[in-house]
Amino acid sequence: VIPIVMAGVLGIYGLIVGVILGQSIDAPTNDQYNTYSVYSGLAHLCAGLCTGLSGLAAGMCIGIVGDYGIRAVGYRASNITIFSQSGKSKIHTDGGDKGLMEDAEGGDLSGSEDQNKLFVGMLIMLIFSEALALYGMIIALIVSQNSYSCAAE
Repeated sequence: VIPIVMAGVLGIYGLIVGVILGQSIDAPTNDQYNTYSVYSGLAHLCAGLCTGLSGLAAGMCIGIVGDYGIRAVGYRASNITIFSQSGKSKIHTDGGDKGLMEDAEGGDLSGSEDQNKLFVGMLIMLIFSEALALYGMIIALIVSQNSYSCAAE
């Protein structure tokens, strides 16, 4: 669910830049003179490309990290065995050659610490992936402030 929400935020970044760029375009005067210059148009094009390409890169990164992260957390959670509550010491394996843990007391251990570590690592990578698009939006806002207005004759 988290990668899906973070990918939706990327679209909101594009929407924010689009609204700001749309508000900065001036309509032609009644004399049919256009005050929107080529310089302003190219600055707005660069702002849109900066937001779009950084959003594309962040989206690809979120997709890859989210896919592998969810698979790793789900795979780890499905292979964890719960220790029996008998008084005997046992070693339970997750399909590999080495055991997970010896349990002399017979308490229930599920390995949720390992699953939490995987989830936190995935979440940190997703946050840094989202930062790519945020940086692109900041650059786009800076570039979009450059404009040149044509003088009506």
